[in-house]
Amino acid sequence: MKKLKLGYAPTRRFTFSAEDAFRYKVAIRKQIESFGMNIDIVDLEGLNEEGLLYDDHINADLIIKRFKEEEVDAVFFPHCNFGTEDTVARVGKALGKPVLLWGPRDEAPLADGMRLRDTQCGLFASGKVLRRFNVPFTYITNSRVTDPVFERGFNNFISAANVVRQFNRLRILQIGPRPASFWTMICNEGELLERFGIEIHPITLVDIQLRSKKIASGSSAELSEAIDYIKEKLDYSEVTEDDVRRIAALKVAMKSYAVETGSTAIAIQCWSALQEAMGIMPCLANAILTDEQIPVTCETDIHGAITSVMVQAAAMNELPTFFADITVRHPENDNGELLFHCGNFPVSMSIENKPKLRKHFLFDDHAPGTHEGEIKGGGMTIARFDGDHGEYSIFLGKAKGIEGPYTRGSYVWVEVNDWPLWEEKLVKGPYVHHSVGIHANVIPALYEACNYLPGVKADPVDPTEQEIQRWLRGSDLTVTKSNILV
Repeated sequence: MKKLKLGYAPTRRFTFSAEDAFRYKVAIRKQIESFGMNIDIVDLEGLNEEGLLYDDHINADLIIKRFKEEEVDAVFFPHCNFGTEDTVARVGKALGKPVLLWGPRDEAPLADGMRLRDTQCGLFASGKVLRRFNVPFTYITNSRVTDPVFERGFNNFISAANVVRQFNRLRILQIGPRPASFWTMICNEGELLERFGIEIHPITLVDIQLRSKKIASGSSAELSEAIDYIKEKLDYSEVTEDDVRRIAALKVAMKSYAVETGSTAIAIQCWSALQEAMGIMPCLANAILTDEQIPVTCETDIHGAITSVMVQAAAMNELPTFFADITVRHPENDNGELLFHCGNFPVSMSIENKPKLRKHFLFDDHAPGTHEGEIKGGGMTIARFDGDHGEYSIFLGKAKGIEGPYTRGSYVWVEVNDWPLWEEKLVKGPYVHHSVGIHANVIPALYEACNYLPGVKADPVDPTEQEIQRWLRGSDLTVTKSNILV
């Protein structure tokens, strides 16, 4: 995954201190580099003497040209003094990328009563003109460079921009049609393309069968690596050496098709034709690929694959997701629920040192290939992108792992704030029983990303929309009282 490219366009206005604006341009960049986000910064150095955006039209054209040539994914307009709102808006409009608006809090007036920056006033102006230009933007509370709310807001914006970047480039490898009885997996492929530019690349189960068979009969480095991984990470005593080889070959075949087609996620018809054709379950292959940041969803769940890409992008592709059925309530905890699937959760999440590679426990053929066991708990985000009748939204909620009874398959028991509320929202839709989890709080980033995804509504259940907004404003943070720059 390439680093996200951020256009850095600090701005000033001629009526306030150019020297102070330059000082803040340097300090702000130094501060955002210290946050450790996985980004490349494209600045304005060399376009003018100051490396700042200010009020002339030639300046705007040069900035637009540079940012387009560098293919930036988002742009940050720190207001180093009042700022130049018309040029900010022109650049933002021309790029069509997520826009971050923020400025450092102004110091006290000088002894003679003069003010160096009036940054907050300039932010009001830029916000209004961006609206005039129909440019959506993210705003961080006017705060000092070292205030925690600035770091929180900046990092959240970068994560949201990463969601937007990957959503707008989505291509999903579809392996086989949905199972005939799973009407819940119906999706509108044409609408996904027309509304969001999301492409589906279908191949048949015969395609994957033939390629897997060819790979299994060979001795490629990729196959050997996959076999070694399975034997090192899992207890495979319940299956044969040939089973391990065929499962590894399927994983290699799926990845090769994803790479060839430029797909960032896969949706596979995991039963039952595949077992009849190949004699294995794809669950472990799905698990390994998901651990490698190519999420695979079961039962040809296209909307689930979209969710998976969004969720892992919100975590800056630093953590894997897991794809789960929302299944049954906890036998003792009224706010507890079982997240489960046959055996596809990433191996890296397992609480066992060597989880088991087993035969499927439900289907009559009991084909081998399920990676079973409980995964770690802790805090999680649970999400689901879905839609019908032309309306799309993403369900967002937080959960934490709890103890619960043993069950077969991949699973984790979780507790939420108000399960009847969750259940009502999920049943009434447009959602289904499939969800995507991740061991991180990515709800604010997904919420903010929807600001840049026309036609996708954020639908948070916990925290509420108001609570997310308060968090982004830093209502829970202590503001520093220092009146110095850093």
